Amino acid sequence: MIAILLKWLVPWEFSWTFLITFVLACVLYLRGSRRLRVGTGRQVTFWCGMAMMYLTLHTYLDFYAEHEFFMHRLQQLLLHHIVPLVIVASCPGSVLRAGLPLSWRARWLRPAQRSLVWRVISGVLFNPVVATLLFVVFILIWLVPWFQTLAMLDWRVYRFMNWSMIVSGFVYWWLVLDHRSHPPGRMVAGMRVLSPGITMSPQILAGAIITFSRHDLYPIFEVCGRAFSFNVLTGQMIGGLIIWVPAAMVESIGALMAMQHWLRLSRSGRIRRDSRLRRGVETDVVSPLS
Repeated sequence: MIAILLKWLVPWEFSWTFLITFVLACVLYLRGSRRLRVGTGRQVTFWCGMAMMYLTLHTYLDFYAEHEFFMHRLQQLLLHHIVPLVIVASCPGSVLRAGLPLSWRARWLRPAQRSLVWRVISGVLFNPVVATLLFVVFILIWLVPWFQTLAMLDWRVYRFMNWSMIVSGFVYWWLVLDHRSHPPGRMVAGMRVLSPGITMSPQILAGAIITFSRHDLYPIFEVCGRAFSFNVLTGQMIGGLIIWVPAAMVESIGALMAMQHWLRLSRSGRIRRDSRLRRGVETDVVSPLS
């Protein structure tokens, strides 16, 4: 029993980059949760998301993702949709920040956040239009058979594919599930609710095309060696359904969570107050020139 468990927990492809990043995030969260009052629900949510991330990327499950199309789509669903959504829903930003030593925050973090390089990168990466486009593009581009073949044949492209899914997922869900009003939140509260409906549409279309295809779109999995022996088109159909149905369900859940934040902001009057404040600022800026 222990041998079987160890087999599943041993990484199929070991990655120091992922392991160091993962351990660092865990240590910072543990330190931060001791300094701040973090609810049990938030902590459980965060650790569930981190556990899913580790199991998805750094265990023997990665072997099946490289040898079956539908397992690969399940892995990408977890990396791009579920894991970022779950972790971001736990609001870990303030906890991770509190986990840094105060001297590090004063000496390194704050100057870095004020630097021109970070302002340019964050301004582009966290722009709602750019983040939404990247979220959709990184789903669709890896469904193109040529790019999928390239990722399966080159381990560097394969890892870039996984990291692109994780990063774009975190950036997008961070904007959608932002509990603050706009500004300082970068996305308007109403758009946070509508955005998942927009991004799920091309995914549903791509999933339907793959589901109803009558020929093998991804023969590279035959070259790599399939992990299971059932019909190729059956596995492809299951992969298409994963893109089609579960992904849309996850985005619907994200939209409902954004709706909950919107209603909370509306009940507290923060949306109306911030709107009046913005109009006042615009009037003060424009009036001297009129």
